[in-house]
Amino acid sequence: MAPASLVDRSVDDLPGIIRHRITEAGGWLPFDRFMAMALYEPGLGYYANAAPKFGHLPRDGSDFVTAPELTPLFGHTLARQVAQALAATGTDEVWEFGAGSGALARDVLDALTVLGQAPVRYTIVDLSGSLRERQRATLEAHAGRVHWADALPERLSGVVLGNEVLDAMPVQLLVRLGGVWFERGVALADAGQFAWADRATSLRPPFEVPGEHDYLTEIHPQAEAFVRTLADRLQRGAAFLIDYGFPEAEYYHPQRTMGTLICHRGHRSDSEPLAEVGSKDITAHVNFTGVALAAQEAGLGVIGYASQGRFLLNCGLLDLAQRADVQQNAMMQKLLNEHEMGELFKVLALAPAASAEGWVPMGFSAGDRSHRL
Repeated sequence: MAPASLVDRSVDDLPGIIRHRITEAGGWLPFDRFMAMALYEPGLGYYANAAPKFGHLPRDGSDFVTAPELTPLFGHTLARQVAQALAATGTDEVWEFGAGSGALARDVLDALTVLGQAPVRYTIVDLSGSLRERQRATLEAHAGRVHWADALPERLSGVVLGNEVLDAMPVQLLVRLGGVWFERGVALADAGQFAWADRATSLRPPFEVPGEHDYLTEIHPQAEAFVRTLADRLQRGAAFLIDYGFPEAEYYHPQRTMGTLICHRGHRSDSEPLAEVGSKDITAHVNFTGVALAAQEAGLGVIGYASQGRFLLNCGLLDLAQRADVQQNAMMQKLLNEHEMGELFKVLALAPAASAEGWVPMGFSAGDRSHRL
């Protein structure tokens, strides 16, 4: 008999649903399935419930801030790259994945309108009903251009944006103990609490981790599957994926023994994804090499890879900042500084072969790191 939580779907019932799924699966779930439910279980998961997520301070009920919420300068600068890409690829539509509060879409559309290059259509792909409602309110001024979709169509053309999307895709956990690799999953303790449990596996990190010391890390099959799907369906245009992460050699550095998995709640971070399930974000850094290779194998070319700071400078952020106020310029420093978002965040650009010819994206005109992937 299914637990009452499967009928009465309040936020507090999410752990009950997951317990039921663990029992159905024979007492053990791989972590990526647990993470998918914790974040996306309809109506209950962190990104599927109505609780606030994005904001500057804990007192507003938010858990973290992203670049678009920091300052409109981020979206206004990115819009310059979008405008160039639309013109260079002969497309007239923008697609954004995981649009959050809608701030990035608003700022990009505002700037493109000023530039005289507003797209015919701006489509947001977002599964969260509560976030969609917030996006609609934020984007009221652009209501005629903005549309929503649950998934990609079979074929599309345009410029694709994804800001902090890849890091929210479920990951599998691998742990090396005593020189033997295991997949780390979730089981139930005696009191019904969630507990870590390891099973022997043939899975390995894509990059050999030197040594025999104990080592915990992540692999990213869902992020790689996402870019393969994008490669299959993007006929013309370009994609710009912005996120925190590293190339493969840095991601699987032998000293990164505890991986990158982290949780966010109330502008604080912790490393306990099995606690307060559904009430906090669970995320992992991006292996940009793995994403780039998956894209290339599926037919997309890498047309740029750079730090966020370098990308924004190349796109003219400092020029835009001259017309901004003191507060906006203070926030701009967070986008650029190496010890904040400027170095940890990277921008990866992809395009079909026919759309990659004859132009260099302005965001990578200097400081391109594609050779380091």
